Amino acid sequence: MKISRELKVGVLAILCVVILYFGLNFLKGINIFSSTSTYVGQYDKVSGLTTQAPVYIKGYQVGLVESIQYDFTRTPSFLVAVSIDKSIQLPLGTQMALVADGLLGGMAIELQLPVVGETLHQRGDTLNTVVVPGLFETLETGVLAKLDSVLGEATILVESLNNSLEEGSLYHTLQNIENITANLKVSGADIRQLTHQQLPSMMTKLDTAVDGFAAIASDVRKIDFVGLVDSVQNVVGGVNRVIVSKEGTLGLLLHDSSLYNNLNTALLDLDSAVLNVDSIVMSIKARPFIRKKLPK
Repeated sequence: MKISRELKVGVLAILCVVILYFGLNFLKGINIFSSTSTYVGQYDKVSGLTTQAPVYIKGYQVGLVESIQYDFTRTPSFLVAVSIDKSIQLPLGTQMALVADGLLGGMAIELQLPVVGETLHQRGDTLNTVVVPGLFETLETGVLAKLDSVLGEATILVESLNNSLEEGSLYHTLQNIENITANLKVSGADIRQLTHQQLPSMMTKLDTAVDGFAAIASDVRKIDFVGLVDSVQNVVGGVNRVIVSKEGTLGLLLHDSSLYNNLNTALLDLDSAVLNVDSIVMSIKARPFIRKKLPK
């Protein structure tokens, strides 16, 4: 039986289509020989999510985004259906997280499983959804926002510096600093001159003074302080003996009570004599007499 050329071309075309279909699905990660389970999630925005986007569980791809339907007359507007391997069972409370897939801005679905879950979702269930900001969103809301504020503060600082320069205060400040530096240079030169010229003479005088103190200390060490103290003690002892002894003028004055009594009596008599003289003088002043004229 002879096969016509048209039949061969048709069979080859069908075979190419089948190979293309299987090849594209293989490249997309779809296993057409295994059955899948479909789950649905609702989003306000999909941020660049497309069909055939990967679906992950803990970083491992388990399926693809099957379809994205949108209806802007309702909220949430997007209905996203994902298909995963039928052997994977999702516990109740699983979330569909919209996450960034790499650094190029692609989006993917991450199925976040609860810590504990005994009840399972059924095929076609609607899962809770959450949007995880990607790298660019984090930069936009975090670093870029802070950078914007820093740039604003830098602008204010530059304007303040410009105002200071225009008003001349910064110029005067720099001029004052320059004057202070010049004064420090002059002070340093004076200190160096003092060190090289006057300090040696001062040290010489100080050495002379130290030598004088050393000579004085040497003379002081030569003094017989023990003999001097003994002499003073002997003098004090002699005076003490004279005071204690009843002999001699000083001893009699100190120990003879009769001499004291006589002296006290004499003082009393002298005091009464002074009183009498005083009364006589008062009487004379009270009764003055008239001198008689003598005959010629």
